[in-house]
Amino acid sequence: MSIRQNIAETLDRSATRNFITGVVLFNAVILGLETSEAAMAVAGRLIVFLDILCLSIFVVEIALKIFARGPSFFRSGWNVFDFTIVGIALVPVTQGLSVLRALRILRLLRIISVAPTLRRVVDGFVSALPGMASVFLLMALIFYISAVMATKLFGHAFPEWFETIPHSAYSLFQIMTLESWSMGIVRPVMEVYPYAWMFFVPFILVTTFAVVNLVVGLIVNSMQDAHSQESNAATEDYRDEVLKRLDAIEHRLSESRLHHK
Repeated sequence: MSIRQNIAETLDRSATRNFITGVVLFNAVILGLETSEAAMAVAGRLIVFLDILCLSIFVVEIALKIFARGPSFFRSGWNVFDFTIVGIALVPVTQGLSVLRALRILRLLRIISVAPTLRRVVDGFVSALPGMASVFLLMALIFYISAVMATKLFGHAFPEWFETIPHSAYSLFQIMTLESWSMGIVRPVMEVYPYAWMFFVPFILVTTFAVVNLVVGLIVNSMQDAHSQESNAATEDYRDEVLKRLDAIEHRLSESRLHHK
């Protein structure tokens, strides 16, 4: 067995994945401690050293994966994701790029790539995006029509909420989230326009309870499909592994018979 194969098998072991997961979680704690002035005053050098150590482990892991898998490493979206996250952490932090210091916390997102259950959630969400496009288009149409109506109906009396279409769209988004929609917006509007509820209640029913639930349903359905595909793939991999072992055993038996003859 070649060195590349040995490294690839070592990286694929559950013990290695669990170690990387532990490093990710430990690094998240370290990055949180760096925001504490008290912690930095007491153990600043140790915290910085541990942060560099965690980053070094990530760099070594990515380098070994690239060495073991070659160009095929970049064929996996999760590998590209890990490479990007670690690459961002390696960019030197200067005055003009000080925002990258805050982006180092993105390393915590690596927990997604090493945890199968989290990967399943993300895969389900990504696979649901094409189906959600039509739902988002429907939502955009509803918001635009409602924003135009709200501007025409309430813009004169309540310019802070409905003066323009962008103002109305933002106010309607707040209403859709049910954040202070009644006492904050609708009831003051109803004091001037008593029948305003005939506009707002159907809007809430359509957007909050109908369209949003459509999005949730699409995501849940996609997650179930992703889980089913992952289960089928795992079954096929297990079957292939069993067949390989049976072929190896049969080959050894054949060699043994020839040797005895």
